[in-house]
Amino acid sequence: MTRGSRIAVIGVGNEFRRDDGVGWEVIARLRKRAGGPPLPAGTVLATCDGDPARLIGLWEDAGLAVVVDAAHTHPGSPGRVHRLELDGERLARSTATSSHGLGLGEAVELARALGRLPERLVVYAVEGADDSLGTGLSPAVTAAVDPLVDAVREEIARYRAAPVGRLP
Repeated sequence: MTRGSRIAVIGVGNEFRRDDGVGWEVIARLRKRAGGPPLPAGTVLATCDGDPARLIGLWEDAGLAVVVDAAHTHPGSPGRVHRLELDGERLARSTATSSHGLGLGEAVELARALGRLPERLVVYAVEGADDSLGTGLSPAVTAAVDPLVDAVREEIARYRAAPVGRLP
């Protein structure tokens, strides 16, 4: 079995809704991250407003897709990161929900129905504190960004290092 070589890292959200821009900020830092090893060839960094059709287009034919999005939880813990992985039939459920009207779960189910899921899908959902109009992340979400950038880089490294046929 051959593994797809393309890796898609997608920051979902709206950079003009404060903490909802966390996915965009992670992508921006991955693009300009100094000191770390370069991302593997075939890695695509993209931002998306959460539209299911756009998400599907970005992760289609990817061996690994990593999605970073803001989440709302009740009660919340701003800055807390949830890691979810597509597990066979369904995306593992969390108490966190997307900050967008149509959630990531719906995009996954639509992609499944269309046969357009990536081989492996990992979602990092960051609990937000402020989704009001404006730019800039809250202090709690800002503190989560660099560790999240490292986690995404490690996710890619684990995927690349795993023997073909055995995903980490």
